[in-house]
Amino acid sequence: MKRSFSIFIKLFVILQSISVLCVSEEFDFFYFVVQWPGSYCDTKNHCCYPKSGKPAADFGIHGLWPNYKDGSYPSNCDPDALFDESQLTDLMSKMQKSWPTLSCPSNDGLKFWSHEWVKHGTCAESELDQREYFEAALKLKDKVNLLQILKDAGIKPDDRFYDLDKIKDAIEEATGFTPGIDCNVDSSHNSQLYQIYQCVDTSGSDFIQCPRLPRSRCPSRVQLPKF
Repeated sequence: MKRSFSIFIKLFVILQSISVLCVSEEFDFFYFVVQWPGSYCDTKNHCCYPKSGKPAADFGIHGLWPNYKDGSYPSNCDPDALFDESQLTDLMSKMQKSWPTLSCPSNDGLKFWSHEWVKHGTCAESELDQREYFEAALKLKDKVNLLQILKDAGIKPDDRFYDLDKIKDAIEEATGFTPGIDCNVDSSHNSQLYQIYQCVDTSGSDFIQCPRLPRSRCPSRVQLPKF
């Protein structure tokens, strides 16, 4: 009886491992998501600069998220996964610059990055290990300078309101792909440009046309606040 129970436990563990692996292989594309810090700080009850200091007035990475074409997404695919900061030692300065945290209390960003890895990165382990996951996001950020694209189109973080279609058209013209736009609302009930979604292939290296755009909460005109 004891031997049968032991075999059952081993089989259960093996099946669980296979299940986790299968989940991590079944995504269709990534959303690469960046956020405008001015909109984050203008909306949240608390906004704190990281310990490394105030981030640059630029879009910062929110995450690289595996997604399905039907609009759903996998999450927390490996319950045993741990964030290992030692794998990112030589990337830390770039992480602080391109992937800053604005949550309170002021911190070094490790909690934010750990959350992104455990919730989203583990669902892409069939393609990218932990270091490759963060490297891929940093490289994607370097590939497209969204702030400069918008500035070249006359769209600047100056608290003014801009046509949403003009924002989308500027990004599509520069990159060749239609972006997804997410907005939030400040204390004065102004809709702000908050996040930009771009779609990436399952290797995490190339931008693609979005199989599915996220649902937009934006009106026809949105504010781009100063930071």
